[in-house]
Amino acid sequence: MDAFIAKLFATISSVKSAYAQLQYAQFPYDSEAIQSADQIVVSDLKILSELKQSFLKKHLDDSAPETTLLVSEIEEQKNLLKTYEITTKKLDSQTKLKESEIIFLKEKLEETRRENKLIEKRLNSSGLLSNLANSSNFNFASLTPSNFVTVLKQTTKSIRNLVKFMIVGMESANWDLDSAANSIQPGVVYWDPTHICYAFESFVCREMFDGFNFPEFVKTGNRQRRRYFFDKFTELKSLKAREYATLEPESKFAGFCKSKYLKLVHPKMELSLFGDLSQRNLVNAGKLPETDFFDLFLDVAKRVWLLHCLAFSFGPDTSVFHVANGSRFSEVFMDSVNEEAFLSPVTSPEVGFTVVPGFKVGKTVIQCQVYSI
Repeated sequence: MDAFIAKLFATISSVKSAYAQLQYAQFPYDSEAIQSADQIVVSDLKILSELKQSFLKKHLDDSAPETTLLVSEIEEQKNLLKTYEITTKKLDSQTKLKESEIIFLKEKLEETRRENKLIEKRLNSSGLLSNLANSSNFNFASLTPSNFVTVLKQTTKSIRNLVKFMIVGMESANWDLDSAANSIQPGVVYWDPTHICYAFESFVCREMFDGFNFPEFVKTGNRQRRRYFFDKFTELKSLKAREYATLEPESKFAGFCKSKYLKLVHPKMELSLFGDLSQRNLVNAGKLPETDFFDLFLDVAKRVWLLHCLAFSFGPDTSVFHVANGSRFSEVFMDSVNEEAFLSPVTSPEVGFTVVPGFKVGKTVIQCQVYSI
């Protein structure tokens, strides 16, 4: 009876294996494999029918049951192995298909980005884009958090342009970017090597937004009325940063630019990137270096100052906030700059570090941008 049951299970496993082969051969269509699997299924069903008749008639084969038992167990294991191999091939095929889809979607995304850049370029050349930007509704009597979000997006874009320039300069100076990123955000394991740019972005944001909660970025700043800050916002908004700082060299904004540059750009970094400390010396003397890097810095300084003035136009309730490293991700207070951490259904993502701080504008929470791990 043991030998009979073993032979029965071996035959059933053969049917399963042949059926798996039959399914696998359907896509891509393989007529020979389908025919071979079909013949095996028919043969095995015939054997099962014969086993059934033998059992009902109690005519079990009693010759060498030990050998039959052993051979049947070996056959069953072979069939199981064959089934697993077919399943593996099927999964490999599905993986390759998904990879092809990913490549296609990436190409489509890149194509869309190129088209967007062309559209933006045409808008810039026609002047439509600048007209749209200048037509933003910033009216003191009807300020809303959406106005704040608009300026924040412009600020973030400006910061990323500066970071890109810095990274290119560091690469040209043969910096070890991984070590530099680790010195800013220690111990973070990045999902992608290119994600170290977020560490440099977090550094720029940390330095530029330091003191944001204080009027004019200093603890002793004058607590003026909301209208005062909105007027300062309007005054700077229509001018270029260099133009305003040149016209008002003793202004709070000019002092802000000087202090932030000296804090953001370490002397060793400036010497490594530019070969000398001429920019630093000019800034210390109250002058504005005429370099591409400093122009990008001035644009960041202007955006951050505008955001600061707009924040205090809402009143003293507006504040900036960061999320502690290792905190649990919250969709209410955070937005992730990377999606990889959300692909696992098992673990919930944590905050590696805050990239761009969040803000509270009255009762409205504007999410901070974080790198998730």
